Amino acid sequence: MKQHLTSAISQTFGRFASKTHGKRFQSAINHAYVRMMGLDMSDFDSPESYPSLNALFTRRFRHKRSFSTDPRDMISPCDSLITECGAIEEDLALQIKGMSYSIDGVLGDGISSDSKKSVHNGTFVNFYLSPRDYHRYHAPIDMQVLHAVHIPGKLYPVNIPSLKKQVNLFIENERVVLECLSSEGKRFFLILVGALNVGEMEVSFEPRIRTNTVLTPSQYSYRDLHLSKGDDFGCFRMGSTIVMLCEKDMVEFGISSGHNVKFAQTIGRLTF
Repeated sequence: MKQHLTSAISQTFGRFASKTHGKRFQSAINHAYVRMMGLDMSDFDSPESYPSLNALFTRRFRHKRSFSTDPRDMISPCDSLITECGAIEEDLALQIKGMSYSIDGVLGDGISSDSKKSVHNGTFVNFYLSPRDYHRYHAPIDMQVLHAVHIPGKLYPVNIPSLKKQVNLFIENERVVLECLSSEGKRFFLILVGALNVGEMEVSFEPRIRTNTVLTPSQYSYRDLHLSKGDDFGCFRMGSTIVMLCEKDMVEFGISSGHNVKFAQTIGRLTF
């Protein structure tokens, strides 16, 4: 597999964003980015405290956000815009209104046919993280991670205009697929989708995954890897998308396309 132009552009931006400049210059860069993108920094340290743009992108909260401790409540894994959500029709979900994608295609060859079929006719949510959003992602429920699959690919933008014009965007782009089980044994997937200028998708429990550098797919299996609801398990280095695919009758979502959600906000109710 050859490196695509979008990956090369993203690597170049990533090198700039990860570089530590002089304190005054870095402060000016950070403040300019905050103003330009309209970042709400009320829950975070001041812009000048971050030694690089990457550090600003992957900022952590000063104080943890609280969320429902009811085990039936599912929380949003991130700050984002819900670009689409709803029912999966056989193996088709919406990329944007009027344009579908195959969930079998987005899950890739590293996921078994039986696992793919388990979410046919289930439910899906597409979470779009813009460059101004908090870039870390968290476990939406208590969950077990069975597999992680890294699928190299292109890095097209994933904003609304791109969703409307680029067919099979989520299938074309680089992604990391996490196959998971709820505490009740219901199967679901969290798919981290790369995008232009996303130099890296970090998965904290799997340091062997190196996105936008390795051009061959890789997959990892786990026997006893559990995450608790709210656990931080990584970050995007810039805005991107998370796709969630859930088994039928696993969860009733209380969100709609066009909603802005925050990490820790209750977005659905498990149906056990």
